[in-house]
Amino acid sequence: MSNFEGVVPALAQALEKRGYAELTPVQKAVLELGQSDALVSAQTGSGKTVAFGLAMAPTLLDGAERFSGAAAPLALAVAPTRELALQVTRELEWLYELTGATVASCVGGMDMRTERRALERGAHIVVGTPGRLRDHITRNSLDMSALKAVVLDEADEMLDLGFREDLEFILDAAPTDRRTLMFSATVPRSIATLAQGYQRDAVRISAAGEEKQHLDIEYRALSVAQADRENAIINVLRYYEAKNALVFCNTRAAVNHLTARFNNRNFSVVALSGELSQNERSHALQAMRDGRAKVCIATDVAARGIDLPNLELVIHADLPTNPETLLHRSGRTGRAGRKGVSALIVPNSARRRTERLLQSAKLTATWASPPSADDVMRRDDERILADPAFDEPVKEDERAFIDALLSRHGAEQVAAAFVRQCRSSRSAPEDLMDVAPFTPSRDSQAGEKFARRDEAPSRRDDFGASVWFSLSVGRRQNAEPRWLIPMLCRAGGISKREIGAIKMQPEETFVQIAADWADRFLAAIGPDRKLQGNIAVKRLEGTPDLSRAGYQPPTPDKKPHRGKAPFDPSAPKRKFEKRAPASADQRPAAAHEAKPWAKKPGKPKFENAGAPKHKTKKRPS
Repeated sequence: MSNFEGVVPALAQALEKRGYAELTPVQKAVLELGQSDALVSAQTGSGKTVAFGLAMAPTLLDGAERFSGAAAPLALAVAPTRELALQVTRELEWLYELTGATVASCVGGMDMRTERRALERGAHIVVGTPGRLRDHITRNSLDMSALKAVVLDEADEMLDLGFREDLEFILDAAPTDRRTLMFSATVPRSIATLAQGYQRDAVRISAAGEEKQHLDIEYRALSVAQADRENAIINVLRYYEAKNALVFCNTRAAVNHLTARFNNRNFSVVALSGELSQNERSHALQAMRDGRAKVCIATDVAARGIDLPNLELVIHADLPTNPETLLHRSGRTGRAGRKGVSALIVPNSARRRTERLLQSAKLTATWASPPSADDVMRRDDERILADPAFDEPVKEDERAFIDALLSRHGAEQVAAAFVRQCRSSRSAPEDLMDVAPFTPSRDSQAGEKFARRDEAPSRRDDFGASVWFSLSVGRRQNAEPRWLIPMLCRAGGISKREIGAIKMQPEETFVQIAADWADRFLAAIGPDRKLQGNIAVKRLEGTPDLSRAGYQPPTPDKKPHRGKAPFDPSAPKRKFEKRAPASADQRPAAAHEAKPWAKKPGKPKFENAGAPKHKTKKRPS
C-alpha cells in the first residue's frame, strides 16, 4: 500500500522509487485542490515542480492509469529561464515515467526544427520558455486545442523579466475551460491581476512551512575591507572546500572578472551569465554536476531555478538588492534536508544596509570576520589528519615500496613530502586586513541613523592617489551624479568611497577613482569600455584639461548678467558700511534729468502720435 494518500498510484510509485519518505507542505496542499485553479506562493526549494505535477495528474489522466498514444499536448508548463525549463522537464519525466507520458521541451537557444519534429510526433506535456512557446504557437507547430492544464512556474520572475505580453498571448491561445495553476515565490499586485484575468475561482495557497527550508541554511555576514572583497571570497572557498559552491554577482562584467581571477588561482570554475549560449550553459551545469568544476559564478537571472544536488555553499560577492533575491539565492543550498552555508561579503560601507536587508528577510546571520590565512591552513591540516586513506590497511603489493621509502628518506621526510604535496595542490589563502566585527544595532531607529552616517561619502579634499576617467555624457544629456555614481558602482564593482570628484561638462564628465581600484574598474566594465546606454569610458593620463573642446570658458568682454560687474578674484572684498543720509545737494537729479533717454512729461512719444490714422491705398500697378 502506498504511503502517499491521495496521489495517483503511478506517481506514488515514482515517488517511492525516487526515495521520497513524505511530501512537503506545498505538495500536500495541492492534493486538496481537486479540479480547481490555484495561485500558490511557495519559496524556491519547497518542491513546487513535483507539487504541480501531482496537482494536474488527475486532470490529465482522467481516471486512467496510463496515457494513451501521444497527440496534441494535454498540459503546458511555462518557466522563466532555459535552465529551469529543462530542470522541470527532467522532474516531470521521472514523476510521470510509469504513466507512459511523453514530455517535450521548447526553450530558446535550442534547435527549433528538432522541437517542431518532437511536437509533430506527439507529446502529453510540453515545458518551455515564454518566447519560444509563443513562436511555436505563431508558426502553428504547437497545437493548443487539447490543453487541459496550464502551469506558470516562477510567475513573479517571468513578469519581472518582461514576459507579460508573451504570457497573455499563450493564455489567450489556450482553451477557456482549462485549469490554470500559478506558482510564485511572492504574490505582488501584478501577479494578482494576472490571476484575476485568467483564473476561475482560484484557490489561494500559501504553503505552510515555506520558510522551514532556510532552517537548514547557516547565514554568515562577513565584514571585510572594500579592497579585500575578492580575497575574502577566495578564503571562504578554501575554508569550506565545498563539493559545489555558487558565487552570485550583480553584473555579467563582474562574473567575467571573478571567473578569470579564480581560474588564475587554480579553482575549477565555470561561469553562468546571460551572454552565454544554451550549449555553453548546459556544459557549465553538467561540469558542476559531474565534479569537473566546483565553483559556479553566476548572475541572479542566469541562476534562476537551477538545482545542483551537492551545492553546499552560496557566496554573495555582490549584496542582493532586496530580501526576495537574498532568499532565492540562498535557497539554492540547504535543500532536501541537506545543510548549507550562505555567506554575505559585506564591505565596511554596507554594514547597516546588510542588517536592514536581513531584517526585511526575517533572517538571523552570524556576524564575523572572513577566515584568515591561518584559519584556512588549520582547516587544511584537519582535513589531512581526517583523510580516510589513513584508515586503510597497508596492502601487500605496497609494503615493499613503503619500506624502501622509509629506509631511504625516513618517516619524517616522507611525511613532510606528503604535506607539501597536499598543500601545493590547493590555492594559497590570502592575507586579509583586520576589520572589526560588526555588531547589529538593537534599536532599529538608531540603526537607520547610523546607517546614514556610516554610508555618507567622505570628504574628497584628501582623496589621495587617483586616476581620472572620461565618460561620454554631460550636462546636455541630463547627466547627474545621483545616477552616475550608482551606475559606476554597479558596472565597475566599486563603492562610492572609491569615487572622488566628479566634474560635469556640456558633453563630457570627468570622474576621479582611487588609484588602487582603477585597473579593477576597467576590468569589471569589460573590454568594450562601455557602461549602460553605450556610455564610453576612457582613462586619462594626469588631470583633465577643462579648457579643451567641449568646455567653453567665459569671455571677458561678455556683457554681465543683469548689469552686474564681472567677477574679479584679485579685487579686494567690499565692506558694507552704514552711511549717513545724503544732503539735498547730493541727492540725484529728477528722473528726466538723470536719464536723458526717458520720456519727458507733456511731450508725445512720436510727433504724429495725436494725428488720426489713415488707411494706405494700394497703388495700381
